[in-house]
Amino acid sequence: MEIAIIAHDGKKADLINFLIKNTEVLQKENISLIGTGTTGGKAEAAGFKTRRMLSGPLGGDAQIAGRVAEGLTHMVFFFKDPLSSHPHEADINMLIRVCDVHNVPLATNEATAQLLLDAIALQL
Repeated sequence: MEIAIIAHDGKKADLINFLIKNTEVLQKENISLIGTGTTGGKAEAAGFKTRRMLSGPLGGDAQIAGRVAEGLTHMVFFFKDPLSSHPHEADINMLIRVCDVHNVPLATNEATAQLLLDAIALQL
């Protein structure tokens, strides 16, 4: 199962802390992580093997959306910062739309991400 990790600057630390809290599940053999450039780099620095895409504003969100559309990415954790504006909002909305179109679970906050991980942990 491929899980994409993305976080706005104001939420990157929250996402990395979430990953660390869920290390046992996320480092299972059948789980792989992909992430946008900086988020993926921070995940790697925290000890997670992560395939890195471009930075979000440079097309990383679109790359991940493409993988969702191709059926390669099965879940997306996108910790959005609702209190800041983002110049690549169109890419963000496109990723959300693609997840909806292809019925791929998308968590935009820690509470939802935890529920998704808890659900798959029962199946592993």
